[in-house]
Order: sequence, then C-alpha cells, then structure tokens
Amino acid sequence: MSKLVEFFMNLELIDWIFYLVGGLMVVFSIFAVEAKRIFDSVLALSAVSLLSVLLFIVLKAPDVAITEAAVGSCLASAVMIFALFRMKAGEKK
Repeated sequence: MSKLVEFFMNLELIDWIFYLVGGLMVVFSIFAVEAKRIFDSVLALSAVSLLSVLLFIVLKAPDVAITEAAVGSCLASAVMIFALFRMKAGEKK
C-alpha cells in the first residue's frame, strides 16, 4: 500500500493531467459505444476528439492539435450531426 501512495505522491502536474484526460477519454469512449441515442454518441465522440486536442497541446505538438481540432472536432462532428438531422428529416416525410 505504501508503494501506491508513494507513486501518487511523486507524480507531477503533467502526469496528473495525462491520467485525468486519458481517463476522461476512456469514459467518453465507453459512453459513445453504450449510448442509446445516436446524438449522444456523436457528442461523446466530439468530446473525445477535444480531449485529444488537449493532450496534443500538452505534448507540445501544436500543428497536430490544430489539425485535430479542425478536422476531428469541428468538421467530423458537424458532418455527423448534419447527417443525423438529414436522416431524421427524411423519416418525417
């Protein structure tokens, strides 16, 4: 038990950020797979993409972070939401 306490006491702030963001990415990924509504899955996938942008920024890879923010978070999410609304609009007719 003391080894575990010693491990957590020796972590730096950057390590805490990695573990927190990584854990949140796992939680949102599981939620995206298990969600009952498709819109909730799309939002969870967008959150995973935004969290990966945060990790890229912390890792000092701004070019990758900007690309992920533009393509992964914005464009892909917008296309999925647009397609979802188009599917729902087609069902009403």
